[in-house]
Amino acid sequence: MKRTDELAGSAPPLPSQEPIRLVDPQGHRVGEAEYLTPEPGTLLALLRAMIIGRRFDRQASALARQGRLAVYPSSHGQEACQVGGVLALADDDWLFPTYRDCVSLVTRGVDPVEVLTLLRGDWHSGYDPEPHRCAPQCTPLATNASHAVGLTYAARRKGQDAAALVLMGDGATSEGDAHEAYNFAAVWNTPVVFLIQNNRWAISVPVDKQTAAPTLAHKAIGYGMRGYNVDGNDAAAVHAVVSHALAEARAGGGPAIVEAQTYRLDPHTNSDDPQRYRDDAEVEYWKARDPLTRLEALLRGEGLLDDAEVERMSAEGERLAADVRERLSGPDRLTPEELFSHVYSTAPAMLRRQRQELLDEMRKG
Repeated sequence: MKRTDELAGSAPPLPSQEPIRLVDPQGHRVGEAEYLTPEPGTLLALLRAMIIGRRFDRQASALARQGRLAVYPSSHGQEACQVGGVLALADDDWLFPTYRDCVSLVTRGVDPVEVLTLLRGDWHSGYDPEPHRCAPQCTPLATNASHAVGLTYAARRKGQDAAALVLMGDGATSEGDAHEAYNFAAVWNTPVVFLIQNNRWAISVPVDKQTAAPTLAHKAIGYGMRGYNVDGNDAAAVHAVVSHALAEARAGGGPAIVEAQTYRLDPHTNSDDPQRYRDDAEVEYWKARDPLTRLEALLRGEGLLDDAEVERMSAEGERLAADVRERLSGPDRLTPEELFSHVYSTAPAMLRRQRQELLDEMRKG
């Protein structure tokens, strides 16, 4: 499909080095903003999803400490990126998450317990990708990016109107898979938006050790894509920019990179010790830029939110956490024979024989 927007045949404009922002850290609207702030109903939906998502994240972290999960990579502090991006998707669009994007899946409507199945060391993907249009969570960095390009390329060949949102971290942009995905997306003009959650640290490697580019959004220029640099703790801005990028992509304007400037407040995973590579002052700086506090302040200041509504949202999050806690705190019901399920549409003789050998061994035991 050829590009149909005004960028066809010309170089895309450079992204701004100052992040796009609609709401400042104190919860005030930014004057003369480049994008329109989402309408009140969308802002309330963003806050609700962030409150529920954070409560889910806190519960999952607790379960990891209790040994109920094998590992858990928290996204505490990055909620605006995941929620803002996911709520910009249309029903027919696809989400391609990473291992750190559990909140995005919960926001998309996937069963929270099924979201955590991978992190229990059980199924590779505990949910069916098709109903919610969510690909399996990607653990190897950036491999989800080329999968999204392939899916949207195939969808266009079939006449389907589906875009894709790829979630990735700053560390993923240092991988060869990211280069291949960006290049193929631009050459094939597939409707993909790559949302980079720049949380400053690829485990213990800071972003300035990964690239000399002014921003990660500037990488889009080398591939002939549009690039946007957005305040990743401003849910309104993330939603507005991703919505804009997806709409242009669907209309034939080509793929885009959206860099969201955010921060990972918790360790890389529950087994990480971040004090070995970052100081407390940096963490405190970003705590003061909490995405939930910012959006709540805006909504309260404009008379769109009161204590009763915040309590209702918080209670919804508590119910979800209690359900996850109860369902994951019972005895494990392991079924080893399921290792052989969903490997082939029709199991070959060798696999059937191995499955039978396992069943025979279990009966002896």
